Amino acid sequence: MPTRTPPPKPGTDPLPLRGLRASFAYAWAGVLFAWKSQRNFRLEVYIGGLALGLAWWLGVNPIPVLQLIALVLGLELINTALEAVVDLASPNYHPLAKAAKDVAAAGVLIVSGIAAIIGVLLFFPPLVSRLGLW
Repeated sequence: MPTRTPPPKPGTDPLPLRGLRASFAYAWAGVLFAWKSQRNFRLEVYIGGLALGLAWWLGVNPIPVLQLIALVLGLELINTALEAVVDLASPNYHPLAKAAKDVAAAGVLIVSGIAAIIGVLLFFPPLVSRLGLW
């Protein structure tokens, strides 16, 4: 039986960026999968872009806007991953599979709703001022 060469000890890999580059490629493939297959992900990206544009136009600090965008998109990606795993593990209908997918979607819904409320609180005062309504 041939002997296997053990993997290098952590921190001793002569090509450490090779693994990092592969990790980024896998992550980007996940983003592309979500973009191509998830209508809600695309919609959330568009809404996030609009929110950033509105923040710029109104002079609102973009950091909380970026944080909310990251939270919503990150949770949507986790929801997409969970749905894929559930579909793989339970290709036929099962009430627990449905519950897992529904709860993950509810998490995205709740975070998106709270992000929208925060967006209104951030944007309403400068928008009213900019439009001269108050």
